[in-house]
Amino acid sequence: MTNVLKGSLNDKKTDQLMKIYGLQSIDDGSVESLNFHNYPEFDDGDLYKSRYQQEATVEGMAPTTTIETITITRPLKVIAFICGIIVVVLMLMALTSTDWLLSSGWRQGLFVHCISEDAETPLPFNLVQDPGQCYDSREKFYIKATAILCVITLITDAIATLLTGFGLKTLEANLKYKFYRIAVMVMVGALLSLLVALILYPVCFAAELSQGNRTVWEFGWAYGVGWGAAIFLFGAVVLLLCDKESEEIYYKERKIVHEASVVRD
Repeated sequence: MTNVLKGSLNDKKTDQLMKIYGLQSIDDGSVESLNFHNYPEFDDGDLYKSRYQQEATVEGMAPTTTIETITITRPLKVIAFICGIIVVVLMLMALTSTDWLLSSGWRQGLFVHCISEDAETPLPFNLVQDPGQCYDSREKFYIKATAILCVITLITDAIATLLTGFGLKTLEANLKYKFYRIAVMVMVGALLSLLVALILYPVCFAAELSQGNRTVWEFGWAYGVGWGAAIFLFGAVVLLLCDKESEEIYYKERKIVHEASVVRD
């Protein structure tokens, strides 16, 4: 392809193109291409394009920065979860036991009371029942209320413990915090319910103590188990509240270098 570019040599851009693409001056002040076979990508209208725009792209290394989210299971939340499980076990023991209130020949629980074979008469609370057997608990408000409150404590604590376990298991930060917040509120409700039951039972029993027909009364191990459950439940609430949520998630900045095409300008 010859005689493609003809024009004035006064333009500096033309001088540069002459050197780049093998042009030479002819006698009448015009320029003429010697050879363009090495530049097949150019046609007649492309000769004034900047040579920098025609350079091939070069492969380079382009670093990028990413932020990794690291989830760390806090030991205090694990202990709170274990405390919740212990409370469930203790409440089951307390509810099924007949050793809430003890006296000579008499054992009273939340659902039944039992009379020993050698029980002295008259029986407590002037009951007329055969010895050596167990009967449904007396129709007293405080006994029924204590039983209901303890059942509520068992159910709510089981729910709160499950929510805590879900919070420990999930990897999504927002969902994790939601599980923990709900678990704390449910545990607080369980704790209040149990405390009311443990206070209501002895206070109301003291009001009918004159009808007991016994000089010595004592609270059995099942009542003590109820207080043990309250202590563990209180500990679980404190652990969930004191362990800050912000310590659960850590953010780590990491640079990754990968190959990318870079165009020089």
